[in-house]
Amino acid sequence: MSERKNDTPGMVRVTSEIGALRTVILHTPGPELLAVTPSNREQYLYDDIIDLRQAQAEHQRFRAVLSRFCDVLDVRDILADIVDEPEVRRFLVNRVMEVASSEPLGGELYEIPGDQLIRQFIEGKEAPQGPISKLLHKVSYELPPLPNLFFTRDAAMIVNNAVIIGAMRYAVRWTEELLMKALFTYHPLLRGNAGYIYDGTEEHRSDYTIEGGDVLVLRPDLAIVGLSERSSPAAIEGLVDGLKEKAGIEHVLVVVLPTESPAIHLDMIFTMVDRTHCVVYPPYFFGPARLPVLYYRPGREGVQAHDDVFTALAEVGLKLEPIWCGGQHPTRQEREQWSSGCNFVAVRPGIVLGYSRNEGTMREMEEKAGFKIVDAVDFLTGKALVREGERAVIAFEGSELVRGGGGGRCMTMPVCRDDVW
Repeated sequence: MSERKNDTPGMVRVTSEIGALRTVILHTPGPELLAVTPSNREQYLYDDIIDLRQAQAEHQRFRAVLSRFCDVLDVRDILADIVDEPEVRRFLVNRVMEVASSEPLGGELYEIPGDQLIRQFIEGKEAPQGPISKLLHKVSYELPPLPNLFFTRDAAMIVNNAVIIGAMRYAVRWTEELLMKALFTYHPLLRGNAGYIYDGTEEHRSDYTIEGGDVLVLRPDLAIVGLSERSSPAAIEGLVDGLKEKAGIEHVLVVVLPTESPAIHLDMIFTMVDRTHCVVYPPYFFGPARLPVLYYRPGREGVQAHDDVFTALAEVGLKLEPIWCGGQHPTRQEREQWSSGCNFVAVRPGIVLGYSRNEGTMREMEEKAGFKIVDAVDFLTGKALVREGERAVIAFEGSELVRGGGGGRCMTMPVCRDDVW
């Protein structure tokens, strides 16, 4: 069930990474993760396979902490609210058939009950095994499962009052775009938005991809975007224009990630944690290997190159102090970046959630910026409190979730935050 405190329509507004979180969309991992095996894990974008039961327990604890601060909407539940409306079902089935291309399956999807339809969209539908498949012990799908759906940030995000629907880099995630498009088009809690900045469901060009992990809104007038393995230059150029026209963004900084990188998105090396601090992966921001930054002014020709992110941010009036992921030691920095040590989600300015395993990062946040480290279980049981005005990291266990390649920010799609600027 979704934890809903406020069912007021027109609540779509996110003007920062750190404003008090009011509404967020999650998806608890389900049986779709069981489709991932050692032999197909790369196809599903996994470096390892996940224990489903443990991942669900970790995610439920993460969800419980979030629900203390905001309304939590579940993808399955809010899809169930609308999936039996004829217009919604037509949209979903017709568009999913572009991926599945099976006429008999399409007819079946039109007829089955809504809960079964949602289950098949998320968990997939296996194709009947023929004699060769049985002999070779192979499983194929008429409708592909979505084991990456619990990273809800990638397929959609809000900038100010408008929506970005991701144009996913890999085909195994295309159905995620369609589910998010349906929600932001038809659901009464979500359709009160200012329109689409970028609509990945309508983007059919192969080199036009953008994912939400590469887009951070720092102020109502300022966004920072990652040019990464998952987000292409051509799509970013189109996105910049849309950010100005639909969301009123005046300044866009583009961080150019290496082609071969352990960070698939910008938010795996950079997230804001309060008004004056961000957590970063040091080798990409300091020293000779620091990443180049391009400054765009939407509507103006050309770009301005900067040698580092912090100089570029200062020039547009946002001075941030970096906290080093992994602390001062290079080995720990590398290990903790890999385990999503930069990937925090803020529930209030200065109150963030992150994986407890990243101890070097936690110590650095404590020593350099005065963050209190609070265990999630202690927080939920009342043993540890977070007081008004305190900076705190609520640290939750994520030894299985992290195998999916993302952290707290990846697993959350904020729908509404309070303004902070």
